[in-house]
Amino acid sequence: MLIRYKKSFEKIAMGLMSFMPTEKDLKQLQQTMKDYEEKEDWQLFLWKQEDIIGIIGVVEEEDSFTIQHISVSPSHRKQGCGKNMVKALKETYPNRSVLTTGFTTAFIEKCDIEQ
Repeated sequence: MLIRYKKSFEKIAMGLMSFMPTEKDLKQLQQTMKDYEEKEDWQLFLWKQEDIIGIIGVVEEEDSFTIQHISVSPSHRKQGCGKNMVKALKETYPNRSVLTTGFTTAFIEKCDIEQ
């Protein structure tokens, strides 16, 4: 289930976010989390099954959204969690196209999801 980020999830979200290649530096990671908390067009979602096991972050635009970050706990990888997060996100933004960054394109293509 996709749930919106709130401050009480900060530690788990930062832990999951730190798996992204762009978020290895603590200062960068803290700035990214601040951006998700303060910028209206930046939205962070968490993926919850029994526990929170993944995150997906987007920047909303008028007719699209860009997947900035996507990460799944290492113990839950290769089980379709990332693909399910993207599908749920597409249901959240049904009339918008999906855009990616240099760091998320390969994953989204691997998921074989229509953009």
